[in-house]
Amino acid sequence: MTHVLAQGTFDILHPGHVHYLRDAAGMGDRLSVIIARRENVTHKKPPILPNRQRRDMIAALGVVDDALVGHPEDIFSPIEDLDPDIIVLGYDQHHDDAAIEAELYRRGIECVVRRASPLDPDDDELLSTGRIIDRICEERC
Repeated sequence: MTHVLAQGTFDILHPGHVHYLRDAAGMGDRLSVIIARRENVTHKKPPILPNRQRRDMIAALGVVDDALVGHPEDIFSPIEDLDPDIIVLGYDQHHDDAAIEAELYRRGIECVVRRASPLDPDDDELLSTGRIIDRICEERC
């Protein structure tokens, strides 16, 4: 059985997230998802929704076998616990693949790192949390 791991913030669930998780699930037999803790999100504005609520939304998706909130200090700790065969990053996630692979090697975690495919939006489909928030502000604020 091939165990796949995906991860992300998943603040406002949108079609880009669903595509990412479906793509990741298609790379194996079991999909686990780590939801970034609000306090660990430093590359963009922190999520609006609480950790538990974001985890529960992701866990409710049919392609996801289990979802958990990440570790408060060590983002690699859950990866050690889950011991995946493949880590799938979103096609546009900010992570440095080589740095992740180096840390996995250093910790003795044997898995490969792959990127999910992009999703081409239909017409005015919004595929990022930031763009959804911008549109809400334009139309409702």
